[in-house]
Amino acid sequence: MGNPVYQQASPWPIGWVLENEDKEVVGYIGNVPLSYEFMGRQLLATTSHALVVDLPYRPYSLPLLSQFFNQKNVDLFVDTTVNAHASKAHELFRARRVPAGAWDESSFWITNHRGFLASALAKMNLWLLKPVIHPLSVGLRLEEVMSRRAIKAAGNGIEIRSCDTFDERFDEFWRQLRCGLRHQLLATRSREVLLWHFQNGLAKRRAWVVTVDGRSGLVAYAVFYRQDNRELGLKRVRLADFQALNGKTELLAPLLSWGLEQCRRNGIHMLEVIGLRPEKQQIIEKLKPRQRRLSSWRYFYKTNNKGLAESIQHSSVWDPCCFDGDASL
Repeated sequence: MGNPVYQQASPWPIGWVLENEDKEVVGYIGNVPLSYEFMGRQLLATTSHALVVDLPYRPYSLPLLSQFFNQKNVDLFVDTTVNAHASKAHELFRARRVPAGAWDESSFWITNHRGFLASALAKMNLWLLKPVIHPLSVGLRLEEVMSRRAIKAAGNGIEIRSCDTFDERFDEFWRQLRCGLRHQLLATRSREVLLWHFQNGLAKRRAWVVTVDGRSGLVAYAVFYRQDNRELGLKRVRLADFQALNGKTELLAPLLSWGLEQCRRNGIHMLEVIGLRPEKQQIIEKLKPRQRRLSSWRYFYKTNNKGLAESIQHSSVWDPCCFDGDASL
């Protein structure tokens, strides 16, 4: 609701459904318009959302994806929540893996050891080991000592401000960011777009916005969002977005330090980061996270414009994160 890009791209199909012979809906794919910028040019992009097909009709998922990828007025297709089954289908439509970031693994920190272990045992169906959660959590805490020291040091000396919304500072920040990074493919981060993207999370207090100010205004921000696994009882926060002016990537460390402390205070089990470009990932590694493999490569893209395809095939062009696509919608 209120997607500013939808207003610009109208008329726009919000998605497609698959019906069986009895006119029952047995499949669906959403179609969410997005905006990107590259070399001073605004690009109309789209992401698929909530692709689902009833099991007996799974072979018909390809026609749904065909409707999505055959849109002629779209400059760029981005999908950031592709599972193992859908990744093969994306490759059939010649969608490419994003060339920056590792989108088949994640970095994470445990911020509530007992809760995290309980969810891990639930995932492995090892309920009989529930009595040993406490001693195991003590062992994990000891392992975390070095990580906690690195994280605490990262947060020293930087004043961080928590916000309930995206205020007027973000318009000026976006103006400067887009001018300074013309050579990079950037999802639009105007105040209007940010408010739309995170409106549900902000309304339900499931998204946190934090900023760092300089003498002349906002110089960096991060957005964290809740993405729990309810089936396993896992309470999880992920980093949705981090941006900084003038290449001040090092500000990611104190912002992450703030996020980790908030997770601990609120009983969140883990904080996770996925898919950042190398210079940002290097900051992550200094904070000594754990690593886990994901079930598939999550981020695919496609463009039908040959010139654009050649320009964005290089990793240096991309600054991918969970703000892209529908990963944090």
